[in-house]
Amino acid sequence: MTWSRAVCRTLFHIPNEIAGVGVFGVGWLLGLWVIVGIVILAWVGRKEGLGREWFGYLPLLAIVAAAIVWVLPAVCDKEGLPIRGYGTMMLVAVASGTGLFVWRMARVGVEPDLTLSMVFWMFLGGILGARAFYVIEYWSDFHKPTLGATLAAVANITLGGLVVYGSLLGGLAAMFIFLRARRLPALVVCDRLAPCLVLGLAIGRVGCLMNGCCFGGPCDHAWALRFPPDSQVYESQASGGLFHGMKLGEDAGEPTTVIEIEPDGPAARAGLRPGDRIVGVEGRPVESARDLRSALLLAYFEERPLALRTAGGRDAQMAAVPIAPRSLPVTPTQPLATINALAIMLFLLACEPFCRRDGQLFAILLTLYPITRFILEIIRTDEHAVFDTSLSISQNVSILVLVGIVVFWIFVFRQPARPFRDPSLRSG
Repeated sequence: MTWSRAVCRTLFHIPNEIAGVGVFGVGWLLGLWVIVGIVILAWVGRKEGLGREWFGYLPLLAIVAAAIVWVLPAVCDKEGLPIRGYGTMMLVAVASGTGLFVWRMARVGVEPDLTLSMVFWMFLGGILGARAFYVIEYWSDFHKPTLGATLAAVANITLGGLVVYGSLLGGLAAMFIFLRARRLPALVVCDRLAPCLVLGLAIGRVGCLMNGCCFGGPCDHAWALRFPPDSQVYESQASGGLFHGMKLGEDAGEPTTVIEIEPDGPAARAGLRPGDRIVGVEGRPVESARDLRSALLLAYFEERPLALRTAGGRDAQMAAVPIAPRSLPVTPTQPLATINALAIMLFLLACEPFCRRDGQLFAILLTLYPITRFILEIIRTDEHAVFDTSLSISQNVSILVLVGIVVFWIFVFRQPARPFRDPSLRSG
């Protein structure tokens, strides 16, 4: 099975200029957003007056305007703003989860306006948390010579780079601040939110499939996926030496060590053996794993030989490798993650009528998801082991969540039980 390059990453571009006027920065889009903001403020003012609700929209509108002026121009290329499959599916995921959340909150007496306002802050907190989690994990990929270049790299989320756990932590933090300000019961809202989170996650993993990120290791099963050269999985295989018939170590302690050799492959014919540590490439010392991976990637796409030197003093001249039209077959972790999220959502909805305490449905989510995520991480190869363990960062966080959920379950069971009926936010 293969995944078409046409839908893998970039769907289309929004041009930088229309009728000679810039679209992003101080241009058409900002002007349109100002008009939209005026309409929103007029509508809220007419409905609620110039109170807390009206003033609460001002920072939201300002944040979006700032993104239009400074963030969007930084992620544009010469053709304009690339609309990526990943980003599009993230928006579909947010819209779907939000629609379900609004409907579920309306059933317990919360106006859609209030729910949408809460979702906006959760969205911002979730994006910041998800991006911060990823940037911290892969900081070396974002650190640039100048501050401006570093900030631009951090802001460019259209190619992926969001971590579910970071999104969950950031979104929930923003939600609890909002609920405390509005004096709404957090546990009831969390229960309303739980199925919506995994619905959004299920759709978001389709974006990961289109982007070629969150990928699994090579396999030869009939259901394996193969990705085009502009995908993350393809680039990872090329830089990791797989197309040259070898596999480099991924742990922090052995990033330049050859751990596997394909019999009769280019690396084997060059004399490399499992356990060899690469200390030189093209006559230059290898100071980091990035040096070696960059050299492998460049040599591969330029289809030229590559000279390596091992710690034992042996020189290995690897022959040029023809560019493959697709990646090596990999385990379809993204579709499996989507199926997992949908299964959890259906299970939560089935359990909901039998939950008699506020927070119980959310506790079930925080019990099931870390377990299934830990298992899925076993077949994923895009995240490396961290903290001197054999576990990825998501597996470490999963363990921490499972430990913390024990305390949360105790807290939930201390809540008063209610009859078998939907909870209500209304008093009296």
